[in-house]
Amino acid sequence: MAKHTIVTMPGDGIGNIVLSETLRVLDAAGFDAEYVHADIGWEFWRSEGNPLPERTIKLLEKHRIGLFGAITSKPPAEALEELDPSLRDKGYVYFSPIVGLRQHFNLDVSIRPTPSLLGNPLNFIRRGADGGIEEPKVKAVIFRQNTEGLYGGVEWTNPPAQVRAALDTHKKMANFKDTPNEDLAISTRIFTRKAVKRIVRRSFEFADKFGLKSVTVCEKPNVIRETSGMMLHEARLVQQEFPHIQLWNTNIDAQMMWLTKNPEDYDVIVSGNMFGDIVSDGFAGLIGGLGFAASANIGDDCAIFEPTHGSAPKYADYEIPIVNPIAMVLSACMMLDHIGEFDLATRIRTAVEKVVADGQVRTYDMLKLRGTQEVIHQGAASTVQMTDAIIAAL
Repeated sequence: MAKHTIVTMPGDGIGNIVLSETLRVLDAAGFDAEYVHADIGWEFWRSEGNPLPERTIKLLEKHRIGLFGAITSKPPAEALEELDPSLRDKGYVYFSPIVGLRQHFNLDVSIRPTPSLLGNPLNFIRRGADGGIEEPKVKAVIFRQNTEGLYGGVEWTNPPAQVRAALDTHKKMANFKDTPNEDLAISTRIFTRKAVKRIVRRSFEFADKFGLKSVTVCEKPNVIRETSGMMLHEARLVQQEFPHIQLWNTNIDAQMMWLTKNPEDYDVIVSGNMFGDIVSDGFAGLIGGLGFAASANIGDDCAIFEPTHGSAPKYADYEIPIVNPIAMVLSACMMLDHIGEFDLATRIRTAVEKVVADGQVRTYDMLKLRGTQEVIHQGAASTVQMTDAIIAAL
């Protein structure tokens, strides 16, 4: 009997490719696991009206650890057009399955590390004061509140009368008093103190564990006063328990400017759902893009690990797959850390670092080529060849 059971959810597009290659790496490293496949994604929306079937939820309720590839999401009108004709006009509404998993299992802590890898030709560089070229070492780890905020799903187009009446009690709604309901679209940004305290505390605990000097709240409390203000207030309270860790406060817009000014200064960044998504992608751009961006979704008794890239369906049907599997491999390393397989995680990360530093095997993104099938003939490694190189480096 295997030591671990992992629920694998390839999802859509390149999710199927990068997950299968990552399982090859795990097997080569000696990870003792049984993999249980679970259905998720666009195919099941089209055929069943549900991209997150109940059978998949049951598997995760049983095994509690998942590896997830990627999903395709489309706007409501397009989603309905692709629904099986027999299911139309039956009230089905598309909702992101990964968001659904985060909310069902309360995977409220998202961790997105963005370490630059030595030798990566895509690493951010800048001109120094002396006119020379500098390559700052990026090391930021983003803690993103994963279940609330703008991704909470509490929104309306043409809000019900009771919702409109409640909103009209706020004086700022006077600006919209002449807007009819059918012309009004509303998305809420809900923060709860419990969830805010949890994500802030986890960020400080992480900084404390790894000897990091600062935690930065990246929000917008000067404008979004209630929600962003709550996060900053709770961070100030938690920081009193960790006086050796500095608390910094940046606005999301200014933070995006400072990404290319002094990215090496940031250790841990904590944000709400939307701003955490934005700032983590921004930092990912400094370390080579989404092909290197791993993430974890962690709750009290369940965790799902995924690359932050999308399904990129245009690449999914290439005869020779060309996409970079490193983000998925590093996500699997986060899973290994979570379940206590630290030595295995270190071995695989070291192998990835060696392949990148050697520079002999590079996928098309690392060569700055356009993502076409022809890149294979221009010196780019295929997805399989990159995986082979990581396995050889083990």
